[in-house]
Amino acid sequence: MKIAEKTKSKPLTVPDTLPLLPLRDLVVFPHMVVPLFVGREKSVAALEAAMARSRLILLAAQRDATTDNPDIVDIYSIGTLAEILQLLKLPDGTIKVLVEGVRRMAIREFLPTQEFFEVVACEYESHAQASVEMTATMRSAVAQFEAYVKLNKRIPPETVLSITNQDDPERIADIIASQMILKVKDKQDLLDTRDVKTRMDLILEKLTSEIEILKIEKKIRGEVRTQMEQTQREYYLNEQMKAIQKELGRRDEDSVEIDEMKEKIAQAGMPEVVKTKAERELRRLEKMSPMSAEAAVARTYLDWLIELPWSKATEDKIDIPEAEKILNEDHYSLDKPKERILEYLAVRKLSEGHRGPILCFVGPPGVGKTSLGRSIARSMGRTFVRISLGGVRDEAEIRGHRRTYVGALPGRIIQGMRKAGTINPVFLLDEVDKMAMDFRGDPSAALLEVLDPEQNKSFSDHYLDVDYDLTQVMFITTANLLHPIPRPLQDRMEIISLSGYTDDEKENIAQKFLIPKQIEEHGLKDKHVKIEPKALTRIIREYTREAGVRNLERSISTICRKVAREVVESKKKHEITVTPQTIVKYLEQPKYRYGQIEEKDEIGYATGLAWTEVGGELLSIEVLITPGSGQLTLTGKLGEVMQESARAAVGFARSRANVLQLAPDFHKKNDIHVHVPEGAIPKDGPSAGITIATALISAVSKRPVRRDLAMTGEITLRGKVLPIGGLKEKVLAAHRGGIFNIICPKENERDMNDIPKEIQKVMTFHHVETMDEVMKIALLPAKPAKGEAFGKKKH
Repeated sequence: MKIAEKTKSKPLTVPDTLPLLPLRDLVVFPHMVVPLFVGREKSVAALEAAMARSRLILLAAQRDATTDNPDIVDIYSIGTLAEILQLLKLPDGTIKVLVEGVRRMAIREFLPTQEFFEVVACEYESHAQASVEMTATMRSAVAQFEAYVKLNKRIPPETVLSITNQDDPERIADIIASQMILKVKDKQDLLDTRDVKTRMDLILEKLTSEIEILKIEKKIRGEVRTQMEQTQREYYLNEQMKAIQKELGRRDEDSVEIDEMKEKIAQAGMPEVVKTKAERELRRLEKMSPMSAEAAVARTYLDWLIELPWSKATEDKIDIPEAEKILNEDHYSLDKPKERILEYLAVRKLSEGHRGPILCFVGPPGVGKTSLGRSIARSMGRTFVRISLGGVRDEAEIRGHRRTYVGALPGRIIQGMRKAGTINPVFLLDEVDKMAMDFRGDPSAALLEVLDPEQNKSFSDHYLDVDYDLTQVMFITTANLLHPIPRPLQDRMEIISLSGYTDDEKENIAQKFLIPKQIEEHGLKDKHVKIEPKALTRIIREYTREAGVRNLERSISTICRKVAREVVESKKKHEITVTPQTIVKYLEQPKYRYGQIEEKDEIGYATGLAWTEVGGELLSIEVLITPGSGQLTLTGKLGEVMQESARAAVGFARSRANVLQLAPDFHKKNDIHVHVPEGAIPKDGPSAGITIATALISAVSKRPVRRDLAMTGEITLRGKVLPIGGLKEKVLAAHRGGIFNIICPKENERDMNDIPKEIQKVMTFHHVETMDEVMKIALLPAKPAKGEAFGKKKH
């Protein structure tokens, strides 16, 4: 290891040629002592040449520091003559050299030396003129440099002392320039400037700019430090508080709540988008005051997100024989709906991804629509949820309210999912036909997205503001009537009709389900009460008139209440038997007449069959002919369709006056009054057409109508009988009323399979195509009267 040191000698003599050392990212000024690490081959050769000659070398900066092998054009033409003070060769081949700048030099020529750069250079003299302005500029520069050193901690304070006692402005300028942190280009500009005054002005300008930058940096560092200190202080205090609370066995309620919410969000199984939103909302909540209204809103919102089921599901346990057993245990009869449900479950078992249609049970009240949905859930092993849509008028009831509203909540769908706790419940939407529309929107339109399998994958609730997947939910809807349901909503559902029960079916339902249920609910035991089958039959026929069994259950409940009172008051231990004779004691007098048809065949009176939302009903129609001017009067709160049926019946009677042996002008000389009793009840529909026509022709022709006959069918002006709907319900109504002969349209023969076999056995059906067939069956011969019969032709 060879070390060369500078020795004090006479003033330096500069040779004609000098080795050149290119510098990267460094400009050396005169009087500047700087260590250099040299490793490039040409640079090492230049140092060795300088050491072999006069220990003098020319230092010049490269224009681009990234260039490893610079060419002549890559080197600035103004450099600094430097004397090598020390040289040390390191083990890796790198040379550490300590040099001191002597004076500025200008390169005049590059010599063709291959091993290193060798140049011919001349002194680059500075121009300085002593003046008051120069002195002022110099003092300003020194003062600014002192301020610069105070702000820049990387410059040692001793540097200020080296210029304080200096009088030479050139030397002061070079010392300041060498200590400033500037770009190579800016430092090279200072090295190139010959005029000392100009150089001093440039230094003063750059010092001023750098001082402003350093002040801003100091301010930023102070703010950051203050913020960090505040954060650290808060963290330290919070940790102390936690430690103190831990020692006392307490924890801050708010922090506990936040920690619990973080844990719940992590465990909720949310989709990534929902989880991100929940975490963002939680961060907002942490920054809020716990007592603020906004915090309460955020907390409630997070509770909804956390408590909603996102991934939790129940495993389907679809066993068709077991499902059939459950349906039979819970419901008597209803064979067709049960069959359709079992088919649905079978397809579901074979194809897990099969969504299937939305089942809609349509039927009168009390026939078991809601309980069917509960049985489906039990047979599948799923959670059952029911919401009622009756009276819903606001779209927000389905889609939810936006969180900007006071007291905002999600819609009923999301509320039901939260209640279910799983993503695949059986979800019953009850009374879909009872929804209405007003200025707040159409809830049935909002329900379209819920029930559409193609859209409910990303159901949007206004309150949640995130998509919720409803594809795994089994939706079931119920309705009493089909026509109030909008057509687009009907299109998304499969309609399954549930008609009323026969008397035998009601008796079985009462014995198997209703009586045991009411006995248990009233705290009785089987030994306390017994209702005889004949008494039950009397209740069904004389105390209820309905398609379902709701009023029957109420009647049984009334009996159980009265029996319970007897048991408590008299402490009877023996069984109380309810017989057909003692039924009046518990239910008072009968409300309806069963099997008591008209005592005799009447003229102008016919019995029709009507369909209502609570099942079938018997419809009495009366026609009275009085002398007058041909006026037609319709009473009984008839709808437009029924009024048109009455006019069509009059038109048909007029067209068949000859065949019916009526006076051609009977409609001009007489007033016709058509009345349907129970006028407080609205009535409408075309199926009373043949009944009105029969009663009218009976009144005009004086021919009685059979009292043991009921009829239904729409009439045309040509006397054709058109098909009607609801035949099963109408037949059951006739059976309840004790009428066993039915006239119905020929085309309704296709509906006979819906009528129970036991009903078909006791009923006689007359399927007709024309009004002539109706009259042959329904009208009896006119009774002989004294004198000429009213309305007959004169001979």
